[in-house]
Amino acid sequence: MKKRLYRAFVELSGNRMNSHLLRTFTTSRLSKGINRSFTKIYNLNIDEMEKPLSEYKSLHELFTRRLKEGTRLVDPDEQALVSPVDGVLAHYGVLSEQSAFRVKGQDYTLQEMLGSIEKSQPYCGGTFVILYLSPSHYHRIHSPISGRVIERWQLGNKSYPVNQQGLEYGKRPLSKNYRLITEVEVHDKRAAIVKVGALNVNSIHLTNENKDVEKGKEIGYFSFGSTVILLFEQGLVELDPHLHCPEEVKMGMRIGTIISKKDEA
Repeated sequence: MKKRLYRAFVELSGNRMNSHLLRTFTTSRLSKGINRSFTKIYNLNIDEMEKPLSEYKSLHELFTRRLKEGTRLVDPDEQALVSPVDGVLAHYGVLSEQSAFRVKGQDYTLQEMLGSIEKSQPYCGGTFVILYLSPSHYHRIHSPISGRVIERWQLGNKSYPVNQQGLEYGKRPLSKNYRLITEVEVHDKRAAIVKVGALNVNSIHLTNENKDVEKGKEIGYFSFGSTVILLFEQGLVELDPHLHCPEEVKMGMRIGTIISKKDEA
């Protein structure tokens, strides 16, 4: 019963009033009273937390917690592509020449996800990775790659659940939900970090708006959890052949290799 109740705090329906009320509660000091119970239900690792559990003044503070320095090690290889989050590797693969892919029986197009044909065109025949964050995960987002930011933009104004049921029965939430996109140039090719919201209010917050991103460095966080989609132009990365779905991954863990100009030569 408690777990069903807590899931309502982080995997909400598209009802704006419910979302507003629950967000108001989870950011209030009143919600601190359920922090310990939430921690037990979702088996949060208190040893990794930046602060003692008692110092988090609301469920929201606990949910958006940072980790102790050195808790996550980022693969030091310059050519390593790393996971930007703690989460579940839900899907990955090659994009079609129409920049489309299929998840849980639903077809998605990058034109719809990114907002235009022009923005989707560079990713034709490229690679995609989908990472899902459950309530139990650390919800800070880090860059999977180092590069120069070309553009940041936002799309969508509603958000629906992106859990297993939401992906299977929802109205294509990965391309309909509120989302923030960061596009990065790496070795004259493009990569996009698509952060997808799962709450009917702005649940995605940027913490780095610089012109450059560095692999493993924090770029934002989810207030109420969701999904990160990575898109890569053809020829930019090769995914680790040992990856499988579903698979638990940690931020900084190597998931592929960045193909440099030297490699291509």
